[in-house]
Amino acid sequence: MYARIAGVGSFLPGQPVSNNDLVQRGVDTDDDWIVARTGIKARHLAEPDCTSSDLALEACRRALESAKTEVDEIDLIIVATSTPDFIFPSTACLLQSKLGNHGAMAFDVQAVCSGFVYALNIADKFIRSGSHKKALVVGAEVFSRILDWDDRATCVLFGDGAGAVVLEASEKPGILATAAHADGSHHGILSVPGSICGGKVVGDPFLRMDGQAVFKFAVRVLADVAKECCEVAGIASHAIDWLIPHQANIRIIESTGKKLGLGMDKVIVTVDHHGNTSAASIPLALDAAVRDGRVQRGQKILLEGVGGGFTWGAVLLEF
Repeated sequence: MYARIAGVGSFLPGQPVSNNDLVQRGVDTDDDWIVARTGIKARHLAEPDCTSSDLALEACRRALESAKTEVDEIDLIIVATSTPDFIFPSTACLLQSKLGNHGAMAFDVQAVCSGFVYALNIADKFIRSGSHKKALVVGAEVFSRILDWDDRATCVLFGDGAGAVVLEASEKPGILATAAHADGSHHGILSVPGSICGGKVVGDPFLRMDGQAVFKFAVRVLADVAKECCEVAGIASHAIDWLIPHQANIRIIESTGKKLGLGMDKVIVTVDHHGNTSAASIPLALDAAVRDGRVQRGQKILLEGVGGGFTWGAVLLEF
């Protein structure tokens, strides 16, 4: 028995916000600087009343339609997010309510940009155990809420969005191998070091990042975990059909592909038009590649992510 992706969906809020739009809004930057260093040309920013569960709802509706699955068939909902609607209840439960599903197991996963890979890993285990048959696995973020718009080194990098897949039990090959890791000793190079106590913000409520340290760490562990996943499945990394990495920075993506012996013609890149959407970036890229016809049934796809924590992981699957 395998866990196999039956359908995909994604959603980006509003109209694209270009680099020049940010300049007009007062951000001290320019288009050439952003594109040269990150590959990002635009991102989507949610309206103030739009939440992660709102974005997730639209992505899930599209994934369910793609999978030809009714919402009451879903018995597991996992939402990967670092920007939940509330402290509690979970964004997964709020999403469940909006979908009109009753009784499915529902919970959130917090692994930042690795969140979707972690969530897919978990859902795979539930389905292979036989306890669940159909899962919604979602990455949804409103990262614009935690950005310091006076910090041009970080605010230009991130955007909002959601992506989802329907994962179902199947006798056909699906998820072939997974790997996931974390090392909390690196927590200081990417974090939001604030909290709420007594109704007040304690510490710093904005995203802070040591860009150089993150780049070096990300390139190393992404290559390592991809090779680990392929070794488990008995497949050479250069033999996969598509690499779909976390969409954080074009330089990281290019460096990872090179380490794996993959040309950029086998790497899905969407960071240019939605920026870093954290846990949403991998399913957003997967959905884009499925809908434009690049990703086809029967192909071997490697998904991988790295995020604050530090966390990292990969999933090798036959689509």
